[in-house]
Amino acid sequence: MALSRRDLLSTGAAAAAAAPLTPAPAGQGQGQGQGQGQGQGHGRTEARTLRGTIPPGAPDFVYLPLDIPPGIREIRIAYRYEKPPVPPGTAGNALDIGIFDQHGTALGGRGFRGWSGGARSEFFLRADEATPGYLPGPITPGRWHLALGPYTVAPAGLPYEITATLEYGEPAPAAAATPSYPPLRARGRGRAWYRGDCHVHSVHSDGRRTPAEIAALARAAGLDFINSAEHNTTSAHAAWGPSAGPDLLVLTGEEVTTRTGHVLAVGTDPGTFVDWRYRARDNRFGRFARTVRDAGGLVVPAHPHATCLGCSWKFGFADADAVEVWNGPYTPDDEVSLASWDALLRGGGGHRPLPALAGSDYHRDPDRIGTPQTVVLAEDLTRDAILAGLRAGRAYAAESAAVSLSFTAVTPRGGHAGIGERLSCPPDTEVLVQLAVTGAPGCELRLVTDQGLVHTVPAAAESLEWRTTPARSAYVRAEVRHPAVAPPLPGALAAFTNPIRLGASDGRADR
Repeated sequence: MALSRRDLLSTGAAAAAAAPLTPAPAGQGQGQGQGQGQGQGHGRTEARTLRGTIPPGAPDFVYLPLDIPPGIREIRIAYRYEKPPVPPGTAGNALDIGIFDQHGTALGGRGFRGWSGGARSEFFLRADEATPGYLPGPITPGRWHLALGPYTVAPAGLPYEITATLEYGEPAPAAAATPSYPPLRARGRGRAWYRGDCHVHSVHSDGRRTPAEIAALARAAGLDFINSAEHNTTSAHAAWGPSAGPDLLVLTGEEVTTRTGHVLAVGTDPGTFVDWRYRARDNRFGRFARTVRDAGGLVVPAHPHATCLGCSWKFGFADADAVEVWNGPYTPDDEVSLASWDALLRGGGGHRPLPALAGSDYHRDPDRIGTPQTVVLAEDLTRDAILAGLRAGRAYAAESAAVSLSFTAVTPRGGHAGIGERLSCPPDTEVLVQLAVTGAPGCELRLVTDQGLVHTVPAAAESLEWRTTPARSAYVRAEVRHPAVAPPLPGALAAFTNPIRLGASDGRADR
């Protein structure tokens, strides 16, 4: 008989009377588990299989106890679950999985040892090695927990089966698992525009490529930097060292994948874990945004208007440092994100303005790393310099390395400002705005201010000039668009810029 939602919330159990998942020799299995063992002493294994059913309305995370006796060299977990057909429009079963060690499952992740979501059906951990997504380290005796995440549950429930296999023996030397973190700088060009992709996934979450393969693709795409953004795990951080530099800067981060929105941690200190087990209604996001900043990183809500379940952003923007406006190939939800971001620039909803960036959200072919990409003006190719440029909004987005642009605002007396900067001058000062674009043939050039779209140059033009004053335009930003395929809707973006602000600061626009 399935437990009620209240029972599940209070006990964290996944099925009625579920015993701890404690592997035991043959003949000692009990409850819903079936145990079996092989051999004696070092090299012998013990296994136990647990079956249960997660009912509709279960909590977001269900924790199953896993008792680890002394002398264990390796833990192996395999799981499967039923996916019965459901009526059209009804969610079927989808079950994520991870593991926490004897330090427990409390928020903050002290006991975190790995997460693969729904990307794989089995994993292992040892002192020297672990499945991508999981952290190698000591297999310490005590009560561990398997973390189940019922992403969606069919009306009839989600039956599952988990087999835990423990291997006894001497642990491998811990030194064999010494992390190889990427360096914090690469060979740069001094103050220059650097191209990067802040949203890429590898085999360490639900991607299909290794870090080495991704690094090769990034170089081929003309990128100077990338950000490792695996879903809810930091295991990739320790694998990037051999693939980074001197010509490619690899930032370490995470895509924090909650049930009410995803957020990129960009450029955090290697090894920084950011918990994801909360919803907007829990009022906990501010705590973990501080975790990102304390580790030197940026808080960047990802694809804020994506249509997948749990993907759209519900936390607000008070704790954000920037926002990912363009995610992967340009789609209608990116257009909505662009409009929403523009409302932030105007102070819509009382929110402060935020810089924008773009990322490929690369997982597998036919995704393309660097499509789109963020081009940032930085003092050098270092983590701190790149993050400073992104934080200040000294950046534009482009669909590929083929697209470059120059965007400036000048006054008759020699005042000058570029992307992400402020041109401070009296309200009635005439300001000349100049845009030049290469690598986007046949595209339309557009200027947008706090009043909306104010100037358009037809396709095939490569530059424009336009005049305004701070009194008429609080800011101006540029868009480069492909021809429209469904007028009056505009065409897909080939590039867009962060704004140039005009006039004296009002004390609210700048952070």
